[in-house]
Amino acid sequence: MSKYEEIANDIIEKIRSGAYKSGNPLPDQKTMATEYSTSRMTLQKSLAILKTKGYVYSQQGSATYVKNNADSIANMDIGVDQYVGTSSLLGKDHKVVSKIIEFNLRYPSDDEKEDLKISETDAVYDIKRLRLVDGKPYALEFTKMPVNVIPGVNSDVLHKSIYGYVQKDLKLKIGAADRTIMAKKPDAEDVKYLKINKTDPILNVSQIVYLDDGTPFEKSSTDRPYDTGGYRVFLSHKSDI
Repeated sequence: MSKYEEIANDIIEKIRSGAYKSGNPLPDQKTMATEYSTSRMTLQKSLAILKTKGYVYSQQGSATYVKNNADSIANMDIGVDQYVGTSSLLGKDHKVVSKIIEFNLRYPSDDEKEDLKISETDAVYDIKRLRLVDGKPYALEFTKMPVNVIPGVNSDVLHKSIYGYVQKDLKLKIGAADRTIMAKKPDAEDVKYLKINKTDPILNVSQIVYLDDGTPFEKSSTDRPYDTGGYRVFLSHKSDI
């Protein structure tokens, strides 16, 4: 993650916590650049991200203000364009634990070859994990990753954060995710691991995640109990469209 993205995320966290209140101006750029030990050019890139996401706005010749609804946006459960992992999303305020159910190496199926852009001889990790938040089942994850793109995954990585390993240890940048979200009926594994009734609906998120150079590195499907949160979309109207 780049410096300006880290700064943008930190400012969002301060909006979420109330350190920067809705309707109030942010500190001036010189002060913020000093606080983050960065240049004003880098800080301006951070503010551009916040403007695009709808957190702040600027008035010509004036300060940058936190939008009145910014705290609501910051506290949305999960944005549909978000591809951070559970540990990053919830780890600051909650205890996130990963239980490895299955972890194997195998050759890819035809669908996996097509979606991950790999050949039949390129091995994939086949991962099944149960994610627990504060001791309660939160998500059942089914993940496939090409070994040649994400080398070195082991049980230690799986017990922590896969995305943290990708970004911090392998120094790779995550670019985008092609994601499908839908409600469905639980199957036997959902009932067993998520501790739900067979009549309880679940939220399923299927996605292919890409590095910033366009290389697909993950094909996954995640099932969550209906009462663990949801996905919201914030739409911003642009008058010139």
